[in-house]
Amino acid sequence: MDSSEIQKFAKVVVDYSMDIQPKDKLCIQASIPSLPLVKEVYKLAVQRGAYPYVDIVIDELNELYCLHASDEQLEYVSALKEFKVQHCDAFLIILGSENTNSMAGVDPQKIAKRTLSRKKVNEIYMRRISDGSLKLCITQFPNYALAQAAGMSLMGYSEFLSQACFLNEEDPVELWKNYSARQAKISSFLETKKNFRFVSEGTDLHFSAAGRRWINCDGRINFPDGEVFTGPVEDSVNGEITFSFPAVYQGREVQGVYLKFQDGKVIDFDAKHGRETLESMLNTDEGARRAGEIAIATNYNISKFTKNILFDEKIGGTIHLAIGSSIPSSGGVNKSAVHWDMVCDMRSGEIYADDELIYKDGKFIVNFE
Repeated sequence: MDSSEIQKFAKVVVDYSMDIQPKDKLCIQASIPSLPLVKEVYKLAVQRGAYPYVDIVIDELNELYCLHASDEQLEYVSALKEFKVQHCDAFLIILGSENTNSMAGVDPQKIAKRTLSRKKVNEIYMRRISDGSLKLCITQFPNYALAQAAGMSLMGYSEFLSQACFLNEEDPVELWKNYSARQAKISSFLETKKNFRFVSEGTDLHFSAAGRRWINCDGRINFPDGEVFTGPVEDSVNGEITFSFPAVYQGREVQGVYLKFQDGKVIDFDAKHGRETLESMLNTDEGARRAGEIAIATNYNISKFTKNILFDEKIGGTIHLAIGSSIPSSGGVNKSAVHWDMVCDMRSGEIYADDELIYKDGKFIVNFE
């Protein structure tokens, strides 16, 4: 990614996604390969009068901890981590692992225990995002490991990311504002409906979103973005869903995931590969067997599966469902230490709202212009 695109990248994140203001306490969490973007964001944040702080993540340390920690250590949560989530005004998380398989050798039950230990912190995090007291942006910076996982060269992956973020355009901020306005119309339309049915190969899922909000994801929390999501009424999800793409959780890949819901709870499940990991995560806590989020993806600049959920859940023509914790802003109330998004291809599928066909073969058939 060249310097001009990195500068655009930083400007969109600081001025559009996070709207950094004077005296904002900004925590930037990133790995070493993401330093070119970290430096540009840091500079802009200082120029905006904010107080940036950088937290460098080293993948191997998390692996080492999970491999060698006792149960007591796995259940421990640092007071510093809780303090940051409670007191920072803004969090920028720049994903960019140097090894996308760094947790592949860790026992799934240990990962589940480590995940459960963060439940309280995650609840604070979710609550503050929903009430607007914490500004959050999760983004990605290209590196060799991510490119290799996606089956691309570094140059090809950088171009893919730029296109997904509109960074190859002259004024990406203006484009995201226009994108947001159109997607707001989609959210408003969906909020007039109550009952939904998603149908595709291996999938026939229905649920109620009565009284719930459909959230416009327009580049302000995830960047790139491109989805509308809701928190389904917790006991209303029924039917089955088969996920077309591998589901990746903390570096562990599960293929061919199948879930069957009855009255909101997963009563049957399977996977072609990685079933043990799926079972461990579903058993993390009571809320892990419920759907916390159901979403429709809208970013048609993303068309390729990359094993990176930041992009994959936005692929135009797909939907995704997250087991576990709801996002409170949607009206969902499910609580869990888990929030795991899984993607289903709808490019040969249909969506019905109150028995009306509104979406076919990967696109809305309702005019939102």
